[in-house]
Amino acid sequence: MPPKAVLTQRQKRLGSELRRMRVSAGMSAEQAANLLGVDRGKISYMESGVRTISEERLRTLAHHCGCQNAKYVDALVEMAQTGGQGWWERYRGVLPQGLLDIAELEALTTHMHTACTAHIPGLLQTAEYALAVFRAVIPPLPEHEVATRLAHRTHRQQVLDGETPTPFIGIVHEAALRMQFGGRQVARTQLEHLLEQSEKGNVTVLAVPFTQGAFPGAGQTVLYAEGVTAELDTVQIDNSHGPDFLYEPGELAKYRAHLDRMVGLALSEDDSRSFIHAIAQDL
Repeated sequence: MPPKAVLTQRQKRLGSELRRMRVSAGMSAEQAANLLGVDRGKISYMESGVRTISEERLRTLAHHCGCQNAKYVDALVEMAQTGGQGWWERYRGVLPQGLLDIAELEALTTHMHTACTAHIPGLLQTAEYALAVFRAVIPPLPEHEVATRLAHRTHRQQVLDGETPTPFIGIVHEAALRMQFGGRQVARTQLEHLLEQSEKGNVTVLAVPFTQGAFPGAGQTVLYAEGVTAELDTVQIDNSHGPDFLYEPGELAKYRAHLDRMVGLALSEDDSRSFIHAIAQDL
């Protein structure tokens, strides 16, 4: 038998939104099946992301569920129609699915906020720094995969450039600023690059000093990616087993509060640049 296809986060998210829309309207799966002219099993497949849904059926479902947010419905239609079209598809079967999902999330978000405590945000890393991060993985990655991951990350970074660069706020703890991935020279060059990136109109870098003491979370890297509507916001968290994606309303509220707290602990933009410059000078 051929291997089972791996679902993308886009497919899972679309299915989750379809189910949320139906359940919020008090509509049973059987009622939805009758409404759309399909059997009950196909509703389960649609809501798990295994099966896609046509624009006509999606709009019919939204109408009968009383969903009046046209922008949200349009975004769901686009999610249902745009699979397999991004640059990240060239890495399918070569890199883990989670890395492709991150690239797709970054490409489609309207605004990104991230908080890092152990390393510099991936979208702001130099090639040498990124290589050092990849080579620290256990078990070690083969060098050809290290090179592939670097190419993939370099392509991801393009969302911060171009004619319509994505707004980005990076909150970086002093621990990450002082961590010497690749040695002193690589670390210093990375901090200088971070300062250069912070001068871009769409990039904000905020530093959180050790002296601020306790901060929320357990030191995990958090990305909050805003969707075209608030209903489609997503939180992505790095873990040793790969990225996790969260989008339940309670989870989104928790991490918005998390990032707001981190911003409150951070230095101003100008003071952050001075702080990062001083650490670079120490190196």
